[in-house]
Amino acid sequence: MMPVRIALIHAVDVAIEPVRSAFAELWPTAQAFNLLDDALSPDRAAEAELSFALSERIVALGKYAHGAGARGILYTCSAFGAAIEAAAREIPVPVLKPNEAMFEEALACGSKLGMLATFEPSVASMEDEFAALAKRRGKRATLVTRCVPEAMRALKSGDGATHDALLAGEAEHLAGCDAVLLAHFSTSRAHHLVSRALSCPVLTAPRSAVMSLRKAIDAET
Repeated sequence: MMPVRIALIHAVDVAIEPVRSAFAELWPTAQAFNLLDDALSPDRAAEAELSFALSERIVALGKYAHGAGARGILYTCSAFGAAIEAAAREIPVPVLKPNEAMFEEALACGSKLGMLATFEPSVASMEDEFAALAKRRGKRATLVTRCVPEAMRALKSGDGATHDALLAGEAEHLAGCDAVLLAHFSTSRAHHLVSRALSCPVLTAPRSAVMSLRKAIDAET
């Protein structure tokens, strides 16, 4: 039997390793391949709202991945939710936004939730996505976000230890939550330190997304 081919579409290279590790642990038989457009993140940061041109690039990457034989597509960039939804409408295989599976898992943990982010332009769309999902599920839940942009700057400069420590320090402001979400694929590397700072579950997008995508594709076979 041929392995299932999965496309991973990235806007930053620091998202690649966390999802690679999640696949190795949770779905090692999948054949995952990476598409990286590292201009997406700075281009998005330069815009107040997600532009049509950027949305078209997100959709085009998905179509390319499908043409390369992907049976499922996972976007790891959390600032492009509406564009990924557009891609999902046009591409006839499962297409997953980076955080939707983690949001589902979080809603099962309780109603008082926290989120640690490092990329400010993604926060508003993620909070909107969470609120829309909670409404569809009939859940009354609140999401409090703490954004630590200096952690992303440290990580991009190669200082992962500072990135992790900054997020762990910020986590103290979310004590008392039913669960805390690490907003981006890149922030999942801080899971251990953040978990030590909190007594509640700490959820990461890569693990939740890989499990959800595998379930969706298994259901089709």
